[in-house]
Amino acid sequence: MSEYPQSSGAPAVAQLSERIDTTRPHSARFWNYFVGGKDNYEVDREIGEQIRTFFPGLVDVAVAGRQFLRRSVRHLVEERGIRQFLDIGTGLPTADNTHQVAQSFAPEARIVYVDNDPLVLAHARALLTSTPEGATDYIDADLYDPQAVLAEAAKTLDFDRPVALMLLGILGHADDFGHARDIVGRLMAGLPSGSHLVVYDGTRTSEGMIAAEEAYIESGAVPYYVREPDEIATLFDGLRWVEPGFVRLSEWHPDADSATVPADVDAFGGVGYKE
Repeated sequence: MSEYPQSSGAPAVAQLSERIDTTRPHSARFWNYFVGGKDNYEVDREIGEQIRTFFPGLVDVAVAGRQFLRRSVRHLVEERGIRQFLDIGTGLPTADNTHQVAQSFAPEARIVYVDNDPLVLAHARALLTSTPEGATDYIDADLYDPQAVLAEAAKTLDFDRPVALMLLGILGHADDFGHARDIVGRLMAGLPSGSHLVVYDGTRTSEGMIAAEEAYIESGAVPYYVREPDEIATLFDGLRWVEPGFVRLSEWHPDADSATVPADVDAFGGVGYKE
């Protein structure tokens, strides 16, 4: 594996350290704690344990989300012929990151990660690698500036060929869902025919999940809003579904690992493509 190439726009380590806020929980670190990672702080673990006491199902959502990433990327590579991925809201690197899954089946795959969390950026520079045949890059950019994201991603990805846009567990941070739909539409408009959209988010499908949302927001973290599955599915308007459509994560091309989380996990996801 080659060393991860540092993006020309990546900030210096000292600058990243100054941007890390350890006084309130952060979703990337909070989720890292739930999937067994070590890149989190006491404030993240405290709210994690608080929520776990009354809604242990949130851990299942975190695990199911990681499983969905692995299954959807493999499906896109093996069944849909995708070799390029734009993963926005990457989160902290753990096992089975997008580039690891994609390049394990297609070594020539090219992946661009996008995030603007300083801790994520610091770890990505050190941990994300690529096969010699493929490429990875990491952009310090904001989901809410889709044109800048596309412009930077085009330095690594070939926009004359299909791209998979990955938005996994990130759009719940949008307080205005109409704005989120607009952003997704603008991103997909910049990608060629044959490109795919991959989305999953936590859903408003149990009292426990709603209580977890409230507790997380009250902790002082950047809010994460759980929504009805039918609302999230409107992100795919104008696209064609990849079967089985927008379903609970446990129902999307299940494999042996899927049985490790409850069938009624409070998270839905799907894949659609642009004709």
